[in-house]
Amino acid sequence: MDVLFIGGTGEISLPCVIEAVAAGHRVSVFNRGRSLAGLPAQVEVIAGDVADRAAYRHLQAHRFDVVCQFLALTADQVERDLAAFSGKTGHYILVSSACVYDKRNARLPLTEEAPVENSLWSYAQRKIACERALQDQHRLAFTIVRPAHTIRARLPTMMAEGDVIGHRMLAGRPILVADDGQVPWTLTRAADFAVPFVRLFGRSDAFGEAVHIASGKGHGWDDIYLALARALGVEARIVHVPAETLAEHNIEWRGPLLGDKVWPTVFDNSKIRRLVGDFEAADDLDEILYGPVAHFRGRASGARQDDSAIDGLIDRIVESRMRPR
Repeated sequence: MDVLFIGGTGEISLPCVIEAVAAGHRVSVFNRGRSLAGLPAQVEVIAGDVADRAAYRHLQAHRFDVVCQFLALTADQVERDLAAFSGKTGHYILVSSACVYDKRNARLPLTEEAPVENSLWSYAQRKIACERALQDQHRLAFTIVRPAHTIRARLPTMMAEGDVIGHRMLAGRPILVADDGQVPWTLTRAADFAVPFVRLFGRSDAFGEAVHIASGKGHGWDDIYLALARALGVEARIVHVPAETLAEHNIEWRGPLLGDKVWPTVFDNSKIRRLVGDFEAADDLDEILYGPVAHFRGRASGARQDDSAIDGLIDRIVESRMRPR
């Protein structure tokens, strides 16, 4: 099939492009063309910015069997896709997020029948609006895919601190974990996500459906950070802080924590398996973290970006927790 990826070089989308090429599809990617490392040679690059309407309209001259939208963050962007691809595309796949579920009121393991309503996180609300823009139309056959926490090159961290956590571990400095660190959280390798994702292409029984793709096992954040430290050859100095307290220190942490990561998150993958067949997804933390740690080591050997603001905030929170009361 002729497949377009809007994005195609990101944390999740790059392995999906590689898997689509391996499956024999003719693949194009539409992005700014600034970071093309790792793309198979067969991939056609259509340079353009999703914010540039003129560049985006260039896509309307093409016909695709499948369009995979990895970059949409607003309902307006989805509406623009509907205008561009309706009547010219057989199957539109919107990559949403598993953070759309209201995990406070859901049973475990999570199925796609869980309530979709996350009022605590603006990012989740935007993704929900994207989904509803698709569900409210009948011009374009679509499938909504909700990745869980899916990783390839980035370190998995609780408050999106990124490499700060790895650098702090290497330096023997404390790291923060919300609450008691025991609530199960699911990590999925992007390469494992890519296999069932590509198998969805053109499947009429997936039209109009929403599915999540995730590993089936959850791990506490203490265990995740202990495994990360083990991979780095150091010890993890974990400081537990109530999630509400962390959110008071940094409003940007409120949504990701209180709307997502403090709630038990384990997935039932029965629906995606019914649609595309069985697939493997690593659930051993050492195996899951091998790639991200290797990528981090490569980044750590170069010039470090200035993370002083988040570093300083973590230090202040740790100090406040250690101060005699």
